[in-house]
Amino acid sequence: MARIVMKFGGTSMAGTERIRTVAKLVAREVGQGNEVAVVVSAMAGETDRLVGFCREANPRYDPAEYDVVVAAGEQITSGLLALTLQAMGVPARSWLGWQLPIRTEEAHARARIAGIDTGALLAAMGKGEVAVIPGFQGMMDDGRVATLGRGGSDTSAVAVAAAVKADRCDIYTDVDGVYTTDPRIVARAQKLDYVTYEEMLELASVGAKVLQTRSVGLAMKEGVRVQVLSSFVEGDEAPKQGTMIVSDEEIEELQMERQLITGIAHDKNEAKIIVTRVPDKPGGVANIFGPLAAAGINVDMIIQNVGRDKGETDVTFTVPATDLIRSIDLLESAKEKIGFNRILSDDKVAKVSVVGVGMKSHAGVASTMFRALADRGINIQAISTSEIKVSVLIDEDETELAVRVLHTAYGLDAAD
Repeated sequence: MARIVMKFGGTSMAGTERIRTVAKLVAREVGQGNEVAVVVSAMAGETDRLVGFCREANPRYDPAEYDVVVAAGEQITSGLLALTLQAMGVPARSWLGWQLPIRTEEAHARARIAGIDTGALLAAMGKGEVAVIPGFQGMMDDGRVATLGRGGSDTSAVAVAAAVKADRCDIYTDVDGVYTTDPRIVARAQKLDYVTYEEMLELASVGAKVLQTRSVGLAMKEGVRVQVLSSFVEGDEAPKQGTMIVSDEEIEELQMERQLITGIAHDKNEAKIIVTRVPDKPGGVANIFGPLAAAGINVDMIIQNVGRDKGETDVTFTVPATDLIRSIDLLESAKEKIGFNRILSDDKVAKVSVVGVGMKSHAGVASTMFRALADRGINIQAISTSEIKVSVLIDEDETELAVRVLHTAYGLDAAD
């Protein structure tokens, strides 16, 4: 017998027929003698609809009341799934975030999980009852509902799995695992059987949409084994094996030899900013990035160029495209302190990244990337690296070509 946490996303919960399919998958695990907790998202599109209502009611909405509204989507699907399981003869009940409770801290609409009380939950699971838990929500110290931000249901599922010491956390999505790249771009992309936490964290942070970044970081911290697999199965068919996200040590036991590169990711939600003729003196760059950091804007690639005139420099960096206008406004308001000449921007750019733990012990990864792109006439505008990742900024129009070229260059194409 195992203790399993199953998480189902919005597309998996999109309507009563889809919920019946989910219930069958849950019943299959129960039938195998496993203790099961299920974490559910709102129906696809429902959270956006509720957010729209908040904005219509009050454009300057109170975040605490916003949380009350948007948390309702997951409450509905948790109740519907519990009802469906009961109709199938499977004991089940819903547990809202405040009923466990899932304790959260920091701010409404972007709360973080501080802890989960599991006594009653484990007692119910031990009696064979399926616990259905709405993702994305918890309870602040004052007893009010809080939400975790976009993609928060993944984090909820991993947190529940850690709290109940689950043997595995299965994340069901509309894809059947993690691929070497987006199979819609590269038809010969391969599904990966195993990925390390570190690799998945990098892939998620640079554009892979399979898992939310916070959930991967929490899984790595707590040592939760996570499996990504598809809920889209026919009839009583069992889901195909997905991709397991595990520790470096477990992968080393399973795979003596690993590929140098695990995957290629891309992200078109990027914008480039150039701040020209900044005084080249101590504190000059800090004056640029201080206001952005204070506003919670994440800066990625940074390049400091030698300016045209002695004593001046140009600073180039990237921010999320959704933060471009706000970033420019913040910099313009601090123009006198920074002392720059003007700001240039471009939101028609994309970030393409190669990721793999094999980089730690192999040289030449970056040069292979640069040469492959150069051979196809793709210009690199900026570069950033980590121990297991190399990212480049390119024109948005060249994204798909770059992904295909790099996928082939690193030998990731599936055999014919």
